Amino acid sequence: MSTPRYFHSHNLRRGRHSECGRSYLITVAVDHRQPILSNFFVGRLLVAELRLVAELGWVDSLAWVVMPDHWHWLVTLREATLAELMQRVKGRSARSINQALDRAGRLWQAGYHEHALRTEEDMQAVARYLVANPLRAGLVKRVGDYPLWDAVWL
Repeated sequence: MSTPRYFHSHNLRRGRHSECGRSYLITVAVDHRQPILSNFFVGRLLVAELRLVAELGWVDSLAWVVMPDHWHWLVTLREATLAELMQRVKGRSARSINQALDRAGRLWQAGYHEHALRTEEDMQAVARYLVANPLRAGLVKRVGDYPLWDAVWL
């Protein structure tokens, strides 16, 4: 008998703790790793949700990159838990993207991965690594050529 696709996704939530003022690197994948986000317009719908929660004061958005089948986001929590933040961003972005593409159903894989940054970790180095994803994936030759990224330091 084969293991169901999301058999271990509940493990992503085990031991998760949100802390206001702490910075997190968050990664979310598209369901079945479909390259839906390669469409610039669709990627901008996700970016609008990332910016909205920052404008609402839930997080300080430090850096993000939207790849064709996943996205990374470096944030500092302000007025939301990780669970509240991800529920809002994944839910609202799924609705707007599904509507734009005239599709229905799950957009994001269940769960998400997060890494709490320690104070000694260099957030600028993490941001540089994050926004260089399109280079490492061979999508562009220069970071500046990729349209779906931002960082407060760069």
